[in-house]
Amino acid sequence: MDPFMREAFLEAKRGIEAGDGGPFGAVIVKDGKIIASGHNEVVKTNDPTAHAEMSVIRKASAKLQNFKLEGCSLYVTGEPCPMCFSAIHWAHIDRVYYCNTKEDAARIGFDDSLITEIILGKKKDPVSFIHTADQQCKALFTEWYEDPDKIAY
Repeated sequence: MDPFMREAFLEAKRGIEAGDGGPFGAVIVKDGKIIASGHNEVVKTNDPTAHAEMSVIRKASAKLQNFKLEGCSLYVTGEPCPMCFSAIHWAHIDRVYYCNTKEDAARIGFDDSLITEIILGKKKDPVSFIHTADQQCKALFTEWYEDPDKIAY
């Protein structure tokens, strides 16, 4: 096993043994060094976004004091879900190494295929999204866009 994947594996084990959440561990590596490590803490924190990938992205960004993690690699014990997939792209992570596939995860109760099918337009979304147009809200976008001191991301 790759040494960085081994660290992700050990994180997942720690999470399982602590009862923190699912069997997911992750590390972010930059320049051959682990910048951040973590595991799934959904159960521990009652936070549905507390996936291993989300945790290490937050930790690595804080440590590097940068919301862009260019030059970083993510090692994770399971193929990222749609939420984590999005966060990986927002963070500009260069590479993702994973062990277990989405199909493997689905077999043990972590099936995100409904979300993927909704995103791809193959299934109807059971959540109602209601557009409520408001000029003050629209003005927020204009204000941010026209701010010469903004930091774009």
